[in-house]
Amino acid sequence: MNTKICVPVFEKTAPEVTESAGRAIDAGADILEIRIDGLQNPGEVNIRELIEDIGFPVIATNRSPVEGGHFSGSEDERIKLLMAAAEVADFVDIELSSAREDIELVTGSARRSIVSYHNFRETPSLEALLRIVRMAKEMGDIAKVAVMPENLADTLVVLQLLTFEEDTVAISMGELGKYTRVAAALFGSPITFASMGRGTAPGQMDVDVTRKMIGELMPED
Repeated sequence: MNTKICVPVFEKTAPEVTESAGRAIDAGADILEIRIDGLQNPGEVNIRELIEDIGFPVIATNRSPVEGGHFSGSEDERIKLLMAAAEVADFVDIELSSAREDIELVTGSARRSIVSYHNFRETPSLEALLRIVRMAKEMGDIAKVAVMPENLADTLVVLQLLTFEEDTVAISMGELGKYTRVAAALFGSPITFASMGRGTAPGQMDVDVTRKMIGELMPED
């Protein structure tokens, strides 16, 4: 199975992050998303040490409130924390809506980068999503789009996007789009997101269920 199953870790303190990370690894995650914006006082946490102590592949994310995140500090502080994480994380995720110079700072420091776009209101047209993905990949290694469907046709737009673009994570959120988190593996998505208990986005399924469903769709040789 080429699609890696990522489990987000969203906790208030560093010890809780470490404990949840261990449980996610035991549950079968291939990679973890450490949500820096979940930490109560992220500026007081040594992000580099925290990621190194986990000792497992990590996507470092410090999601802005504009795109559904919880970071309450300044934009300058948010970028500084991402830059610190970039030194040790396997991937750093930064939003396409960030200032271009900040995106270039972070992606230039990262081992590998994800430039992401989230829309919790609707699913833009295929043409619009193609433009978004191509813009994201001009600055990062992988593009990520997560959008909200109003109907089943919207969920198919997301899968259609994957037939055109490699190195792209495309997710249709909510109950309607939850199947796309599994189906994306058929279209070569490098990463999909699953939960362990409570999810961090609408429609995330349990990591074990996600792995079983992908395994049934794409049995290993």
